[in-house]
Amino acid sequence: MNTPKPSQKRTKIIYWIFTLWMALGMVSTAIVQLMKNKDGLANFTNLGYPSYLMTIIGVWKILGVIAILIPKRLLLKEWAYAGFFFVMSGAVISHLIVGDTAGRTFPAALLFVLVLISWYFRPADRKITVIN
Repeated sequence: MNTPKPSQKRTKIIYWIFTLWMALGMVSTAIVQLMKNKDGLANFTNLGYPSYLMTIIGVWKILGVIAILIPKRLLLKEWAYAGFFFVMSGAVISHLIVGDTAGRTFPAALLFVLVLISWYFRPADRKITVIN
């Protein structure tokens, strides 16, 4: 019987905690973006983006969460993480450029950190391995 080493078990627990937290954050922000509520729309347009981009990003966030949570499809997972990296780093940078307060920048920064931690701690069976 193959039992995981304590460090592998710890890594897997960290991965799932941060991945589920990230997934919840991405889905909840996607729903807000797809609903285009007044506050969300004002926040988005304050950053200088057109409102139709909210729909595009909202749909891609939901698809990205699905890609990360389903088994297999390793290349698709890497693409989803890359998309989340670009969207969330872009959001943080956008908030900083327009001079938003820390309170308005924090949610994007938190999601960005969650993406990085989830990607870093993903188990070996969720990584692409290159064989030379």
